[in-house]
Amino acid sequence: MTAFDVNRVDFAKSGGLVPAIVQDEATLQVLMLAYMDRAALEETLDSGEATFFSRSRGGRWRKGETSGHTMRVGAVALDCDGDTILLRVSPNGPACHRGTTTCFDGELSNGLGQLGALERTVAERAAAAPEQSWTAKLVQAGPKRIAQKVGEEGVETALAGAAGDKAELCEEMADLFYHCAVLLHARGARFDDVMAVLARRAETRA
Repeated sequence: MTAFDVNRVDFAKSGGLVPAIVQDEATLQVLMLAYMDRAALEETLDSGEATFFSRSRGGRWRKGETSGHTMRVGAVALDCDGDTILLRVSPNGPACHRGTTTCFDGELSNGLGQLGALERTVAERAAAAPEQSWTAKLVQAGPKRIAQKVGEEGVETALAGAAGDKAELCEEMADLFYHCAVLLHARGARFDDVMAVLARRAETRA
């Protein structure tokens, strides 16, 4: 977890509590809104597990202490006014007590967040028996075979882009993204690593 200075948080503004927005670090989906006092934030930073202050119970509670659906915190950020916290987490199960991914309406993460969801699906299916999952079969075949599939899908995407319609292009590119996700998984990398390269390039070419 990145370093975070608790003293920068303005707990006094709202009577000792600040709202904490919880976001899935892989899919970028907003999972829930909770509250923290200073002790809950300090416990979160010390343990690496999301811990909040329950206004109804009047005390601290660690997410998942009864359900097992814990949240590992990867980063903590503070807003410009110093009175709202953003937690980027890796959830171990649904965020909501209803058993849904998020406490807000809508189960799917949008836009580029789907790449993070795809990575999780690939990781889950890669752990299955090869006869039960095409993903597991590909991973078992090894990076060279997966790279071959990426090449094939890349050619099909290029052809669709040159001569197909928008729907065909999107279908082929979805296949390409899937096989890229499998290749990254097989090589112990993630889309985040690719995005980091893009970020570095943006800085040097600005």
